[in-house]
Amino acid sequence: MTLWYGGDYNPEQWDPAVWKEDVDLMRRAGVNLVTVGVFSWSSIEPRPGEYTFGWLDQVLDLLHDGGVSVDLATPTASPPPWFSRLHPEALPVTADGVRLTHGSRDTYCACAPAYRDAARGIAGALAERYADHPALAMWHVHNEYGTTCYCPLAAERFRDWLRERYGSLDRLNEAWTTAFWSQGYADWRDIEPPRKTQYLVNPTQYLDFRRFWSDELLAAFREQKNVVRASSEAPITTNFVFGGWVPVNHAQWAAEVDVVAIDHYPDQAGIGAEEQTAFGADLARGWSGGKPWLLMEQAAGALNEGRRWHTKEPGRMARHSLPHVARGSRGALFFQWRASRGGAEMYHPAMVPHAGPDSRMFREITELGAVLPRLAEVAESNVVAEVAILWDVECWWAMQGTHLPSSELDYLKAVRAAHRHFWRAGVTVDFAAPDADLSSYGVVVVPSLYLISDEAAANLTTYVENGGQLVVGYFSGIVDTDLRVRHALTDLLGVRIEEFHPLADEVALASGGRGRLWSEDVHAVSAEVVDRYAGGVLDGRPAITRRQAGAGTAWYVSTELDDETAAGLVQELTGTGEPLETVRRRSGDTTWTFRINHGDEDVVVPATGVELVSGAPVDGEVTVPAGGYAVVRSE
Repeated sequence: MTLWYGGDYNPEQWDPAVWKEDVDLMRRAGVNLVTVGVFSWSSIEPRPGEYTFGWLDQVLDLLHDGGVSVDLATPTASPPPWFSRLHPEALPVTADGVRLTHGSRDTYCACAPAYRDAARGIAGALAERYADHPALAMWHVHNEYGTTCYCPLAAERFRDWLRERYGSLDRLNEAWTTAFWSQGYADWRDIEPPRKTQYLVNPTQYLDFRRFWSDELLAAFREQKNVVRASSEAPITTNFVFGGWVPVNHAQWAAEVDVVAIDHYPDQAGIGAEEQTAFGADLARGWSGGKPWLLMEQAAGALNEGRRWHTKEPGRMARHSLPHVARGSRGALFFQWRASRGGAEMYHPAMVPHAGPDSRMFREITELGAVLPRLAEVAESNVVAEVAILWDVECWWAMQGTHLPSSELDYLKAVRAAHRHFWRAGVTVDFAAPDADLSSYGVVVVPSLYLISDEAAANLTTYVENGGQLVVGYFSGIVDTDLRVRHALTDLLGVRIEEFHPLADEVALASGGRGRLWSEDVHAVSAEVVDRYAGGVLDGRPAITRRQAGAGTAWYVSTELDDETAAGLVQELTGTGEPLETVRRRSGDTTWTFRINHGDEDVVVPATGVELVSGAPVDGEVTVPAGGYAVVRSE
């Protein structure tokens, strides 16, 4: 069993004299996997059809001789200048109608036939040449799929997708509610992508374009994957980028890759970075169906997050890497290996910074490289979670429109808030689709599931009736998959929502807690009232309700709870709580417990077994140092 450790390696940016030093430093740091070629299209194919593989041959040979495996990328995320000159129709167009020019990365439209042909061409050439190279460990198709285009080529492909989805204009007009604002379509040629327009865009048109674009990018990925697979049996992946950027349906894509991989760059300001790290890791595990996945990129140091960069203080880099491993990653990789001498990301942190190996950053990189092999035995184990949070990317897309009753309604923030409350209690959660089998979870949380299908609504009812505890958050079950208003969960919850009341200020609850952002005029039809609003226009109205249904319970929370009130609800639901970030992994009779201390004081917790990092026996308790961690194996 192995945990991968390394990062993106861009040798084409450096003189060949540096390559040998790089491999020596990689061995010193414990690096065993590097991604090569992500942005090397112009170096591999400087002119159309003219391949220069000599330098790449040397690099892969050097890495293999040094004991470093390669995740070989197809460099199709950044076409070379000659491609844009020869195929200007393949340059992307924004929603404002502006055609972008060459000079950055991602300057392509995935719908352009010329781009798809060129991408298949270079992917095939790489696969044919390196399929049998001993350094090859896996293939890395493209990089961070997501560039969106609204050009005429994209418009035509969108129409084709709509024809396949709906079959007729009558069905499309019904789904899009085009009777509103005289938008009825009588000719497919009249349908355009949701470009910038006079006022609000049709929300279902927008949602369908997001669905279409994910499918179109997936088709482009499949083309490259098939070309590579024709020459090589090595695993194939692509890297999902996670943050506020969600151009693809990750769960759908996960079925197409051999290893789910993510790039994860949490905001470094404050404790939020630790919460976001756990959130992204749990979400990646959800996409992978609970199987091991891979942290493909993270930052070793400071990130550009607006006005100023936030440097990771000593020890934080390891504390951001290990939670990914604890939560299912088969390793920890970074962007990038050596800091670039120039270019747009010349100040992006790297494993070898501009200061070189005699630096705090490289020393910490080397320390982490020594720790990961001691944890390798966890690689094939499963993360233990008894709580699930529902995640639906289509709901996120639907709530990104401008038609909602409050601009502060934010699906991602609602899901992150739910996850944060359990994270702070040391409770590990899984993410699951609304129509997934939920029977293994004692608690299922449904934050702002605005869009819900008939199948998902029935699934939640079955879950509760079979004994589950369901906690539904505000603004849930409001529309169907065509964004037409419905009341999908009212019978299950035993409530009726008469009116929405977005909040500018906090509102008091009778229990002493506070609600914020949102409230609703709730009528308890067959539900028990657990808490009420105290003051304001909803004074005395139900805020939190609970209904017994079959063998289970369905809760409804009609506002965003303050942290203390939410913590109390988590305690009531789970009956547990940990003073530290805690994750358990299990295989057979063996359990590995990761505890990570993000605080300023040492914490002593009960434990028995062996601490893997130190190798020391643990008899009754273990001290987790401030800013440190402990991993205990118990039988």
